[in-house]
Amino acid sequence: MASPSNLESLTRLSLFMEGNMKSRFCIIAMAVIATLPNAWAQGQGPADDRGKAHKFQVTSTTFSDGGALPLSAVFNSCPPYPGGGNQSPELSWTDAPPRTRSFAVVAYDVVASFTHWAMYNIAPTTTELPENAGVVGSPYGTQVNNDFPSPSYDGPCPPPTLTPVVHRYVFTVYALDIVLPTLPTQGDFPPFPEAFYHALLAAGLERHILATTSITGFFPGSD
Repeated sequence: MASPSNLESLTRLSLFMEGNMKSRFCIIAMAVIATLPNAWAQGQGPADDRGKAHKFQVTSTTFSDGGALPLSAVFNSCPPYPGGGNQSPELSWTDAPPRTRSFAVVAYDVVASFTHWAMYNIAPTTTELPENAGVVGSPYGTQVNNDFPSPSYDGPCPPPTLTPVVHRYVFTVYALDIVLPTLPTQGDFPPFPEAFYHALLAAGLERHILATTSITGFFPGSD
């Protein structure tokens, strides 16, 4: 979530997030529900010749699933938590469905209903995004504006004055059997996370989402 420079900006940001929480939750919930009938949804791939099912799975060398996100992934202009590197974490995935034509990655703060990163049309041959792949103009895929807004990854900076203090950040990888159309700029308005989620919803309704896999980090850490 974005770092306020003073109490007034923090209040404005809080009101903005509260006003958008219900609509954002509905969009994501609809996208998830739309993918459930798909035989490959929720990371379950097809069985091989021996009848063993493949499991689409994402891991990270930057943090462990259910563990704390390091300062390297935290917003680099966050007064409550100085020293952040604002680098997207390393993500690696295995056992993607054979028919995958593109991947998409989302970093989402579940507590604040806040999108920190959205990248799509990642090449189907990709199995890893290295640390700091989410820079502006990244060669790994197309990025939309996050909720800061910025067309890149921007890390956590949860305000310690709001509860809960610890936020949950979910990094989800989508495997699709299509290349998503480039999200257009509408006049002076570049594509934001809502436009990306609507594209995912449309892909889910057409059963183009083959599988999903997620990894969760927390900040600040509880350990």
